[in-house]
Amino acid sequence: MEAQPLIVIVGPTASGKTSLAVSVAKKFNCEIICADSRTVYKGMDIGTAKPTAAEQSNVKHWGLDIVEPNQRFTVADFKKYTTKKIADIRARGRVPLLVGGSGLYVDAVIFDYQFGPDFDKFLRQSLESMNLEQLQEYCVKNNIKLPQNHKNKRHLVRAIEQKGVNKQRREKPIQNCNIVGISTNTDVLKQRIIKRSEQLFKDGVIEEARKLGDMYGWGYESMTGNIYPLCKQYINGEISLQQMQERFITLDWKLAKRQLTWFKRNEYINWFNLKDAEEYIVSLLESEH
Repeated sequence: MEAQPLIVIVGPTASGKTSLAVSVAKKFNCEIICADSRTVYKGMDIGTAKPTAAEQSNVKHWGLDIVEPNQRFTVADFKKYTTKKIADIRARGRVPLLVGGSGLYVDAVIFDYQFGPDFDKFLRQSLESMNLEQLQEYCVKNNIKLPQNHKNKRHLVRAIEQKGVNKQRREKPIQNCNIVGISTNTDVLKQRIIKRSEQLFKDGVIEEARKLGDMYGWGYESMTGNIYPLCKQYINGEISLQQMQERFITLDWKLAKRQLTWFKRNEYINWFNLKDAEEYIVSLLESEH
């Protein structure tokens, strides 16, 4: 019997990927693997916009709450975890849905990135010993594009590590894989981002951030996501609530644009609006049954 297909759903933040995936999963007995570099962390539920408790109760989700916020979790870790989960889901006769906006995480799976066994450990140690200017110089000398925030040491280290990752990968996606991108009108996407930001604050993201900051501190990679540094500034009295909300919307919009730029480079993505995307995936899965 041929393996169940892997359906991949990508798109910018707030484009409706999760609700689409849940809708499809309920109809076809699918299981969802979240491709998100933030939702892997335990306790970071509101700020990372994890699928709701209701969504998780209706459909089995993977890729959530894998590590503590003070633990390191790399794209190599994600690829290893996800490849195993895809096999497990297929072995149970179910369809795996890989859903998310973290482009590197998605690409690592669908283009089968190869990671050297000691790559992360030794390179990271070397890079951590460098100062900001040395890291910037390393990027220039090795033809590595400087990240948008090139005055942030963590971002520079990540850019260098990712450069090493991209050398070994497939030219085409793995077999039996269908990739669907959610295309959203600019104004609609902006409104969705604003609405979601309002929900984040209603749900108590500031208290979540305060609790995480008290438990783990603010220096870990997990705490560098859009909302948490802003919460820290607000808690410390450096910015007002309104400033925090406005800045978060701006940052989320910039994130959405970066995600779209990343995904647009992938010629194997079939782009649809939300409604047509669901119809397309349903037709794919109906043809399998």
